[in-house]
This record gives sequence, C-alpha cells and structure tokens, in this order.
Amino acid sequence: MSSLALYRRYRPESFAEVIGQGHVTDPLQQALRNNRVNHAYLFSGPRGCGKTTSARILARCLNCEQGPTPTPCGECQSCRDLARNGPGSIDVIEIDAASHGGVDDARDLREKAFFGPASSRYKIYIIDEAHMVSPQGFNALLKVVEEPPEHLKFIFATTEPEKVIGTIRSRTHHYPFRLVPPGTLRDYLAEVCGKEDIPVADGVLPLVVRAGAGSVRDSMSVMDQLLAGAGPDGVTYDMTTALLGYTDGSLLDSVVEAFASGEGSAAFEVVDRVIEGGNDPRRFVTDLLERLRDLVILAAVPDAAEKGLIDAPADVIERMLAQARSFGAAELSRAADLVNEGLTEMRGAHSPRLQLELICARVLLPAAYGDERSVMARLDRIERGVQFSAGAGAPAAGYVPGPEAHAGPAGA
Repeated sequence: MSSLALYRRYRPESFAEVIGQGHVTDPLQQALRNNRVNHAYLFSGPRGCGKTTSARILARCLNCEQGPTPTPCGECQSCRDLARNGPGSIDVIEIDAASHGGVDDARDLREKAFFGPASSRYKIYIIDEAHMVSPQGFNALLKVVEEPPEHLKFIFATTEPEKVIGTIRSRTHHYPFRLVPPGTLRDYLAEVCGKEDIPVADGVLPLVVRAGAGSVRDSMSVMDQLLAGAGPDGVTYDMTTALLGYTDGSLLDSVVEAFASGEGSAAFEVVDRVIEGGNDPRRFVTDLLERLRDLVILAAVPDAAEKGLIDAPADVIERMLAQARSFGAAELSRAADLVNEGLTEMRGAHSPRLQLELICARVLLPAAYGDERSVMARLDRIERGVQFSAGAGAPAAGYVPGPEAHAGPAGA
C-alpha cells in the first residue's frame, strides 16, 4: 500500500477525472480543441476544489506531443513528467506566492520568463495563492503578463480573486471553481473506498461529506484518516462519529422524540448523557439543528430522500419520517427557530450545558410564551392530544384557572 495521502494517490490526471467542475473543464477542453488558448488564466474558488490540479492538467494538455489537446496521450515525455507521480518538468514552474510574492521574486520571474522552454512547447508558470503577491510584485509582472512571448503561459490560482489587482485580472481568462455537490462527492468517495478494498458502513459517507463541506481534498483527508484507523470490520459508524465529533444518532432520536411528546425528563436525561459522554454541547446543538432541518424538509416533502434533498441511510430516513409525523408544522418550525437562536447564543457562553438546558426548556414550554409561533405550537399539541407533563408546562395540582385563562390567546 502506498504511503501517499489519499488525495495525492487519486489526484486527477485529465479534465475528465475532475469532478463537480464541468462549468470550468468543458470550456477549457473546447478551447484546446479549437486551439484558442489564452496566454493567462485565473482559477479561483474555495480550497480543495481542483484549482491547482486543473492548472497542472492544463499544462499537461498544452505540452503534450499530440497537443494542444483536451486529452493528454500519457505516453510522451512531457506527459510522463507531469503525471501524478512524475518527476515534474523544468518547463512547468510552480510558485507558492505565499513565500515568493515580493517584488524581487516577481522581477526574478520576469527576467527568466523570456528564456525559451528547454524541451517543451510552452514555458508555463503556475502561481498558487496568487492573492499573496504584493501590489508591487503584481506591478512588476504586469508587462510580461500583458504582452508575453509566444512560448509563455501564466496560470494564477487563488481563493481570493478580489485581491488580485484589476490590471492583472483584466488580462486573464477567469474561471471560478465551486464547492462540489454532496451527491457527486459521496459517489466519488464510494468509488475510492471500493478501490481501496476496505468496507465502509452505511451512514459513514454522508458524515465524511458533511465534514468536508464540499471540498474534495478535505473530504479525502477525512476519509484517509478513517481508512487508516479501520479495523477488521472496516470503517464503522460508531468509529466515524467518535473520530469526527458528531453526535450519535440515538441521542438525536431521543431528544427529538422527547420534544414531540413533551417529556421534559427524557430531554434533560439526554442533556446529561451528552455532557457525561464528553460530547461538546455546541456540536450537539449543531447536529440537532441539522436533524430538525431534515425533519422540516421531510414534513413538507415526504420523498425528499429520493429527490436528493436529504442524504442518509434508508433506516434513518424511516425513523425521521416517523419523527416528522409526530410534530405539527408550527411546532417543528418553532423548535428549529429556538435551536438556531440558542446556537447563536452559545458562542462564547461560559456555561454551554446551561445554555443547552435552556434551549430544551424553551422548546418544551410553548405555554410560557405569548408570541404567535408559540401559540400555534400549543394549538398543534392540542390537536395531536399531547398530554403535557409537569415538566412540559402542565398546570400544577390545585390550580384554578382565572377568567383570563378562558379568554384565549390575545387577538385570537
């Protein structure tokens, strides 16, 4: 087994292998077919989405003996030099602008740029983290980027294109990369896991995709860590939740069912299990908000899983459908709003456990609030016939309602 990181072992070698960026790779391939390649490109977008990889593929396409071509042959010397594990080419120079972005570095590049390529068709400069080039450095490059010799190509890659000065940007073809859609990323990870021949449990890949947040490299790094720690049974769901810090699904099920039934004791028992288990309360609230979001969507679109709106194993979808049916629409929306507000309040809070308990209390006690969403939530509960426990806002023994109790909500 190779010791290379997973994202390096499976780095794409052609535009056809780049996932989720068809809006960039298709026009580039067409430009190569038409032999209308510009002298300077600007690739921008979030980290780990294929900017530098695409720049290397473009260099490979330009310097292939059959090229410029959208499909490098993979057999010529240039293609072998620029392959995934190749030694690199003296005519394709990668520069990290984070450490070489000064005016002296730009002047040195400008002086060397006018020398022709040693053995390739073009001399290509790939400038990574281009936003780190100083304004003086960009000004020193301006003339050579504006009117380069025939043998010279520039490819700038950056996560912050607005920091590249306008005079440089206006002389490039700008291609914005995007985060990869979850479905595309999940299928790609499943393919990689199949090639690695390590079993992965249901429910693991959605968590990895969520941790990667649309970045292929970040998702591959998380998957690499899980595969490295896999036991005889492969990558299990429990191992994944423990390693990534996600809340176990059973805790989320328990607290959601407690909200639906109005059982305060069950909800606060879950809070205690969260704290005693060493889980981060903020992480728990974030995961709870994600679960409530899924329930809101399932309540409105019962076939959301088939439509790709929710990514979860079939058994989890069944449980969530049952949970969504146990809430009223207003009650579910109110719970999500309160959890979202509580998550905002938890940032910087000195006692996260207390904040978590207050969130649960607010969700369980719609009778304590007179706003419209709380009134609607109470009506939902009455229609469903929920018996409120003492911890969920029921009147104490011996309570005699006054005249205002029979008047109904204000404005009703």
